[in-house]
Amino acid sequence: MSTDWLPQAVDALRPLGLNYAFVLDTSERQAFVRGMIVTLQLALLTIPGSLAAGVALAAALTSGRPSLERTARAFVEVTRNTPTLVQLYCAFLVLNMLITQQLRDWGAGNNPLTPFVWVVIVVSLHKGVFHAEALRAGIEAVPATTLEAARSLGFSQRQLLARVQLPLAVRFALPSLINNLVDLVKMTAVASAIAVGDVTYESIMIWSQRDNVLELLLLILLWFGLLTWLVSLAGRWLEHHWRMPGYGQ
Repeated sequence: MSTDWLPQAVDALRPLGLNYAFVLDTSERQAFVRGMIVTLQLALLTIPGSLAAGVALAAALTSGRPSLERTARAFVEVTRNTPTLVQLYCAFLVLNMLITQQLRDWGAGNNPLTPFVWVVIVVSLHKGVFHAEALRAGIEAVPATTLEAARSLGFSQRQLLARVQLPLAVRFALPSLINNLVDLVKMTAVASAIAVGDVTYESIMIWSQRDNVLELLLLILLWFGLLTWLVSLAGRWLEHHWRMPGYGQ
């Protein structure tokens, strides 16, 4: 791809007090683009991961089994009441070290869990508990008459959850779920704390060599703004196409 236009663009921004000279350096420009791609990858992996965790936890919270419900509730309370960054440090610096040591003791080779994987796991689980609470509210909002009709057809509790409660709960909880996903995309920025090369980390590496913190922060804001806007756009599309006639009217 031709980059002949970049010098003109950099010169055009200089009168505004913005120094984007780093884009003229091939290695720094590629590092920033690579960071944007990593951030996108984190978002694409944590979105389905958090939704899967949310469904599993919501099912546990509404299972009717006291031991399972108490375990899920304890996990939800601990996870949502502690900072994501602290959870990430605990997972990467403590749990990861214990796994590495155990694998060495067993002679099983290197730990396959990279910093990137730990970010996906921690962020997915953290936001998954918020999905779970939204879905639990949606499940409990399903009319009792609907459940009675499903039971009269011989649905088991598992079939009732999968075929009746969850499909309706997702529609009820969709605005909250989309809001959670928007927050999740922004939350991926914590990856820079353990040196995962996302857009934030690569920007820090660049501005540590140059005096252009403001310029890079503006680009980070624009990139996250674009990603969150796309998630919001997809959410509005889903809300429109999954709207249930007769509900809320």
